[in-house]
Amino acid sequence: MELAWTKRAQDDLISIGKYIAEDNIGNARKWINKLRARAIKIIDAPMSGRVVPEFENNNIREVFLGNYRIIYLVQNETVLIITVFEGHKLLIKTPNL
Repeated sequence: MELAWTKRAQDDLISIGKYIAEDNIGNARKWINKLRARAIKIIDAPMSGRVVPEFENNNIREVFLGNYRIIYLVQNETVLIITVFEGHKLLIKTPNL
């Protein structure tokens, strides 16, 4: 399995990092590294994540890290990270989801 990130997911990580860095740069780096590590673990068992309730697609799944949802698409031999966001926020569906 290969892991890939959409532009949106990459931008999400940057935004999360900047937000946390307002209080503590060290914590921001640690948290981003934890999010990346959690995403890497997905490739070990990609179908073990929960099906995202906002979609009717068994290949769009999610895992959690703290309050964050990591939403991804399982497609052939690739896990594509679609978006990462705090769970209390609404998932904004765009045409590419």
